[in-house]
Amino acid sequence: MWIYEKKLQYPVRVSKCDPRMAKLLMEQYGGADGELAAALRYLNQRYTIPDKVIGLLTDIGTEEFAHLEMIATMVYKLTKDATPRQLEDAGLGPHFVAHEKALFYSNAAGDPWTATYIQAKGDPIADLYEDIAAEEKARATYQWLIDMTDDVDLQDGLKFLREREVVHSLRFREAVEILKEERELKKVF
Repeated sequence: MWIYEKKLQYPVRVSKCDPRMAKLLMEQYGGADGELAAALRYLNQRYTIPDKVIGLLTDIGTEEFAHLEMIATMVYKLTKDATPRQLEDAGLGPHFVAHEKALFYSNAAGDPWTATYIQAKGDPIADLYEDIAAEEKARATYQWLIDMTDDVDLQDGLKFLREREVVHSLRFREAVEILKEERELKKVF
């Protein structure tokens, strides 16, 4: 069971209205390697993972929802004072027409989120390698987003998220080794 504390995992600050950057951040909101896909992937994989590492998937899956909330806050703050013209100039015209300034799960190209992003093979080691790849792709995306803005306040939050992806990747690598070791143990009945 989760307990929700109404505060972000890390403070989100932006120093200016920037709809262009908000559009790019949508990749981490509703993209294939974004926070929603990661949270749902990990929480779904728990049902076929050995008990030894199930808590890891629960913990990281839950944290991904916290990251989703941070991205949503960033997008909101970057667009809250934007005019419809600024949104259109940033490539968010179709989004504005369909959703106004409401968030919608789509990637930076405007493609809606889809359940086909969720990978679950049922083989614990294969799934964990998928999770490592997802975290590394998210880390790379955060770095590219950091490189795309000169807003040091926004960069601060993005750097936090990038570093959490590194930690998650390392934790999943540890879980792979735990399961490999367990698989190699001689079982005598």
